Order: sequence, then C-alpha cells, then structure tokens
Amino acid sequence: MTDEEFEEFYAHTVKPLVGQLYLMTGDLQEAQDVVQEAFVRAWSRRAALDKDATPDAWVRTTAWHLAISRWRRARRATDAWRRHNRAHTVPAPGPDPGTVALVHALRALSDRQRRAAVLHYVCDLSVERIARETGVSAGTVKTHLSRARAALAPRLLEEEHGV
Repeated sequence: MTDEEFEEFYAHTVKPLVGQLYLMTGDLQEAQDVVQEAFVRAWSRRAALDKDATPDAWVRTTAWHLAISRWRRARRATDAWRRHNRAHTVPAPGPDPGTVALVHALRALSDRQRRAAVLHYVCDLSVERIARETGVSAGTVKTHLSRARAALAPRLLEEEHGV
C-alpha cells in the first residue's frame, strides 16, 4: 500500500473503526486511543498491507488487542490502589441516552459475546469473516451471537420502557 493509499484508507476508516471499538470497549476516549495506536502500527507496515485484503480488519484486531492490554494494566493498577485503600473514580457516561443504553447493555456481555455482536451487527461482518478475524470457529461465533442476543433483548427493552 502506497503512502497515498494509506492516507485515503485512514480517512475513510478511522471514524467507523473508532465507533466500532467504542461499542466494544464502552469508552470513547479509549477507543480513539487504541485505534490511533493501531493506525500508527499499520503505518509502519503499510507496504505489507494489501488494500484489497481488508486492512481494516488488521487495524480493528490490533486495536482490540491494544484495548485488552490496557484493560489488564488498568486492572493491575486498580488492584494496587485498592490494596492501598485509595478511591478510584470512573467518569460518568456521555449524554446520548440511546448510545449510553446500548453501551451499558453491551457491558453486561462477556468480551467474546460483545465483540461478536459489534462485529456482526455494527460492522456488518459475516459469521465466517468474524471467525477468521477472531480466530474461532463459525459455530462458536454463532453461539456467541445467540447468547448476546438473548442477553441484550431484555436489557434493551428495559431501557426502552424506562424500567
């Protein structure tokens, strides 16, 4: 991929990828950070990226792995704070009630279910493509999607009806 092709790829995919990672992580700033870091890594290997072989999947997967690494570091830091009896505050969610409800409902899912649901319903990826991107079988992806739907339905109905 040439420099110009990469710049065009970045311009067309950065916003959707940030949105996808936001839904996966539940934290917009975190999503922006990991997507940006993934693009920095992609830039250094742009010659190896094939524009016809879905480089967005590579960036999305890299961003997801970065988010997981950050969660692990944050969890260790939180555990250290708790051991020292210090308070740890988390900022409140943003003002959009629809997005907040969806992010809140997605947080109740396991990481695997949340990732499969976002990739399928938000990114509009097929079960087979999700299986390739996540490294699990198509049957496992279908199981994650089924369980995610079952868990999300009552939560989103509660939010919709204000229960």
